Amino acid sequence: MSRSRTAVLTTAGTVVGVSAVVVGARTLLDRQAAIARRRIGKPLGEEALDADRVWRGGLGGEPIDLLLLGDSIAAGLGAQHRKETLGARIAKRLARALDRPVRLRTAAVVGAETSMLAAQLEALPAGYRPHVAVIVVGGNDVTHRIPIAASAAELEAVVARLRGLGAGVVVGTCPDLGALRPVPQPLRALGGRQSRRLAMAQASAALRAGARPVSLRRAVGHLFVSHPEEMFSVDRFHPSALGYRRTADALLPAVVAAAASAAAPLSPS
Repeated sequence: MSRSRTAVLTTAGTVVGVSAVVVGARTLLDRQAAIARRRIGKPLGEEALDADRVWRGGLGGEPIDLLLLGDSIAAGLGAQHRKETLGARIAKRLARALDRPVRLRTAAVVGAETSMLAAQLEALPAGYRPHVAVIVVGGNDVTHRIPIAASAAELEAVVARLRGLGAGVVVGTCPDLGALRPVPQPLRALGGRQSRRLAMAQASAALRAGARPVSLRRAVGHLFVSHPEEMFSVDRFHPSALGYRRTADALLPAVVAAAASAAAPLSPS
């Protein structure tokens, strides 16, 4: 057999072998994803509690308008009382910090990807101008295998729109999906790595567009890893009341700073 023919057959055999490994790996990951979906289920349903209202109205003065955009975490899925949702916890703490009432509006949608943020903005009433907006999104981008560059670009565009409205913006970057114990290995490790890469891209995009990024992985990720029974809700996927409290604690300093320096002026009390 000629050397060239031997080389061709060897190369062909290598390609077939690699292809078989790739197909096998994808099959394994698809099987593990199905296992994770069965373990997690939907015990919380698909609708978060409605926490939109004026919080700490007794403080007097014109309310600060706080907008929540993003996915199920931003919407507060997993909280059993509206005061325990992420938006309500931030609103109450922001009101206390600035001694002003806070009017919460939640546009976040359970299951949302970054590409859906623009639609959340467009669904707001005409003329609505938030003083500060908080965005938490990214987990669904990872699970749905959305390219990181596309997610980051969409986030940057929405932040730029909000900044154009005069709002201060805080982005809670993608949580570490490596903390999700119902997800089997190696899928969990892959999800963790991808979520960390997305979080880094989100932080860069947020800074470019004028937002304040907060790394939720660094701020609270270790708590979800070390105390999963307390930090996760019954589905072991979404935060519990304590999980939302800790997440709000991590975001609050940036939210207070963003609200205080927002281009849209706060009316004096």
